[in-house]
Amino acid sequence: MSEVAAAFRELYGSEPDGVWAAPGRVNLIGEYTDFNEGFVMPLALPHTAVAAVARRADGVLRIHSADIEGPLVELRIDELEPLSGAGWAAYPAGVAWALRQAGHEVTGADIHLTSTVPTGAGLSSSAALEVVTGLALRDVFQLPLSMEELASLAQKAENSFVGVPCGIMDQTASACCTEGHVLHLDARDLTRRQIPFDLPAHGLRLLVVDTRVKHALGDGAYAERRAGCERGARELGVRTLREVEFAQLQYVLGQLSSLPTVRDYVRHVVSDNERVERVAALLAAGDVRGVGPVLTEGHASLRDDLRVSCAELDLVVETAVAAGALGARMTGGGFGGSAIVLVEEAELGPVTKALVTAFEGAGLTRPRVFEAVPSEGARRVG
Repeated sequence: MSEVAAAFRELYGSEPDGVWAAPGRVNLIGEYTDFNEGFVMPLALPHTAVAAVARRADGVLRIHSADIEGPLVELRIDELEPLSGAGWAAYPAGVAWALRQAGHEVTGADIHLTSTVPTGAGLSSSAALEVVTGLALRDVFQLPLSMEELASLAQKAENSFVGVPCGIMDQTASACCTEGHVLHLDARDLTRRQIPFDLPAHGLRLLVVDTRVKHALGDGAYAERRAGCERGARELGVRTLREVEFAQLQYVLGQLSSLPTVRDYVRHVVSDNERVERVAALLAAGDVRGVGPVLTEGHASLRDDLRVSCAELDLVVETAVAAGALGARMTGGGFGGSAIVLVEEAELGPVTKALVTAFEGAGLTRPRVFEAVPSEGARRVG
């Protein structure tokens, strides 16, 4: 990370106190379930946001990104206000704000950021920025915060400061995942289990297929689906949809008098919670190939019940499965972004070729395809 430290020196004319990294994530199963206090199963990617940071004592917060054209952003830390329209800088600035709101003494900082997490691909590039900023500020100001607490404060920054009503999964995955494992997270009480996920040992690979598209329909759609889930919970007299048991699903759906879309949202959330538990059981039993059909089933639910897929994501799933993949599904918020594909190692080349050919045949931009390698969570690197 010497390049990042060198860029910091050139930008600010001084040495950073250190360099930190936090990864993006891909979610194996469990979508739109975390804000319903359900189950999710993400893994950290090798792609990271990296921050070189030095503390300041004069109340000034200076933020620069090597990936975004324009001058550094300079703010007064005691004047930070939620929803202030600070653009990309709202993500790291929001973390400083959240730390101060929680009573931690943060007196300013110089921050230089760079990232290899693809933006707009549904791989949590924003959470990586938030978590790496939080970890760096925690260390340079010697704050008594656990990684779980950092993840919660990073979520608060995105919810309250940036104005995106995300759940806790993305920040927790970036902060708490471990190499070689998927993270089973209970979003109700935040208990975690690290489940071994050594696909090469089983002759398998997990691909991420970045469609390189982001449809405008996604703007506001996340909030609409969250509101629909909350409406369904209110009608059922439960605090969140996590309280609805899968065995009760058909009965519960019959009790709902609200719009068909709300019933569909409830069906997806309750069934996806069950899918997370099914995948956990398959991995525990060593039946990794059995995960494939569950992924495809989950995609159908996201496409038909939650209606957050799009033509490009459906093309990935249909093409991959037809070419011999064990299973595939969209991952992340949808309306573009990425899908994941579970594939036999021997079928890696043919499936990848089929995906590229399908996109070219449809007149679409060539997708970015890479392997999802379960990687380490946030840490100091320099």
